Amino acid sequence: MHIEFLTEEVSAQAVLQQLLPKIQGEHITFDIRVYRGKPDLIKKLPERLKGYKSWIPPEWRIVVLIDEDREDCQNLKAKLEEIAKDAGFVTKTSARQGESFQVLNRIAVEELEAWFFGDISAICAAYPKMSASLGAKSSYRDPDAISGGTAEALERVLRKAGYHSGGLEKVKAAKEISLHMIPEQNNSKSFQIFRDGLKALIAH
Repeated sequence: MHIEFLTEEVSAQAVLQQLLPKIQGEHITFDIRVYRGKPDLIKKLPERLKGYKSWIPPEWRIVVLIDEDREDCQNLKAKLEEIAKDAGFVTKTSARQGESFQVLNRIAVEELEAWFFGDISAICAAYPKMSASLGAKSSYRDPDAISGGTAEALERVLRKAGYHSGGLEKVKAAKEISLHMIPEQNNSKSFQIFRDGLKALIAH
């Protein structure tokens, strides 16, 4: 099986490159297509999926990964679902019981960095001066509910510990943290939905 991943930023690509072999095993091949931000991905997605539909083998799969960015999650998901439907694809959401599907739409709530807060031990492994008690603080207990932006929150805690003093280098942080992430231990709900959806996609 081969999976095509469509994502909005290079930092997401960095995370996927590290995490995918841990989730799906080494026998699944994949490519990651990176767009120039969320608006660019959404704008080009209809033609991209229609292009895939014209030639993609039945055993190939497509995953669209996008940040919520404080947008209404249900509306954003509905938009992605409609685009896939218009291109002629069955998605995980639209598939009937037992029906196979080729497209998985997933949203990182509210940003990709929430997935890092879902695995505090991975942050601490990447940055040893970080306090291991970070996850016990109420403001970080629910990664998907961190207020004020998860990228900003990550930058704050890293700078406080003496890292990324010139500002958060998103791709560098993504590589360093995701290297240590354990998918089965992540407590970000949006990551769990992504992980489990990917497993279901492979199973079909």
